[in-house]
Amino acid sequence: MEANTRSTGRLPAAFLTPGSSSFMDFLSEHQPEMLPGNRQLPPTQGVIEAPHGTTIVAVTFPGGVVLAGDRRATMGNIIAQRDIEKVFPADEYSAVGIAGTAGLAVEMVKLFQLELEHFEKVEGAQLSLEGKANRLSTMIRSNLGMAMQGLAVVPLFAGYDVDREKGRIFSYDVTGGRSEEQGYAATGSGSIFARGAMKKLFRDDLNEAEATTLVVQALYDAADDDSATGGPDVARRIYPIVTVITEDGFRRLGDEESSEIARSILERRLEQPDGPRAALL
Repeated sequence: MEANTRSTGRLPAAFLTPGSSSFMDFLSEHQPEMLPGNRQLPPTQGVIEAPHGTTIVAVTFPGGVVLAGDRRATMGNIIAQRDIEKVFPADEYSAVGIAGTAGLAVEMVKLFQLELEHFEKVEGAQLSLEGKANRLSTMIRSNLGMAMQGLAVVPLFAGYDVDREKGRIFSYDVTGGRSEEQGYAATGSGSIFARGAMKKLFRDDLNEAEATTLVVQALYDAADDDSATGGPDVARRIYPIVTVITEDGFRRLGDEESSEIARSILERRLEQPDGPRAALL
């Protein structure tokens, strides 16, 4: 919403009136057309071709959770972008990985970040992790109209629950339905292959280093069978985005750390093409 300050030099009354701690509710009341789900699309023939992002994976370990994503965006059978970013911090203790229509997904994440920041400023406290997951569910549900036209957004939400002192993962469907995943989760076109890899490699006693290796391994396996998922690109120095969330907050692994993990997996595969699981972690 634009503030008209030219005539009076003051913000409109809407900005100065106490109201809901939800920024989405504020926007719905004063300028609803700015919400992504309220936009009217022109009539189309068939499914709209737009860049789509995949694949997102998450794994919990004692003390936190790891959320990671590959870097490829596709448009039909075309690689639209090789280095797209699909994992974003939501706030200090949570993060979102996006799958689906890339443009809408990034916009939804930005609105979600603003929603959490607005709540914290108005209430003077952070939402619980459960509350954050519920807010994201509402935002996804509001996009159902566009999802029915092929512009779906299906994120993966993960964070450190400061009340329960552990990492948690939440997955969604296009209607906003929310499920809490135990141990590991994946979404996107390569999720079936990534989930298969994580199912074999996951343990309850993983440490942080093993968890980060596991998610990169899962993305590597997904890229091996799913053309829409991009594996580690050594030639272009493009590696998966890997983030770790613990009681110390959100942290994104640097390029050197990500490349080291990816190179170690590639070296093992060169030595043992069948990739026996005993040698992966």
